Amino acid sequence: MAKGTTPDATIERRDHVTLLAAALAGAAVAVALGVYGRRHDPAGQALFTLGFSGTINMKAWLATGVLALVIVQVVLALWLYGKLGRSAAPEWVGPAHRLVGTLAFLVSLPVAYHCLWSLGFESHADHARRFWHSLFGCAFYGVFTIKVLAVRSRRMPGWTLPVVGGLLFSLLVGLWLTSALWFFDKSGFPSF
Repeated sequence: MAKGTTPDATIERRDHVTLLAAALAGAAVAVALGVYGRRHDPAGQALFTLGFSGTINMKAWLATGVLALVIVQVVLALWLYGKLGRSAAPEWVGPAHRLVGTLAFLVSLPVAYHCLWSLGFESHADHARRFWHSLFGCAFYGVFTIKVLAVRSRRMPGWTLPVVGGLLFSLLVGLWLTSALWFFDKSGFPSF
């Protein structure tokens, strides 16, 4: 330990270095997705549609499913951390929270794949909705990387998970608003 440094200061510095490393990893994921999406020639067609009538229909419904799962996950997290009342959460809440998060991630993968492979990254100013959607999508997976690393580490500042989780939820809502809600508004609800 350096002269004049307290053990708490050393631990705090180590925690912030760990957070910085996770943030750099998340940034690398977000930038890599954006670069791939921008450089890749979009196929313009679906690789698969999972029984939906088209790529956009599939993406809108799967994104809506992801949003629903994430809302359940947020409620479970609030219950797990004692924010929903005075009684402690039952033992099943933690595993259920992780399972719902895993399902949300898995359901998001066909959406992200088709966004990148079939449609690419929109960077033209005259397509603001698609630009923001592309940006939110890349940022979402970058922040997701940070969250996974934060959950797995005991060396993160205590505020990390709630802040990163809130940012992740906000990005997902932004993604949904610029895709599924827009689609349902333009094509009618429900549109399979």
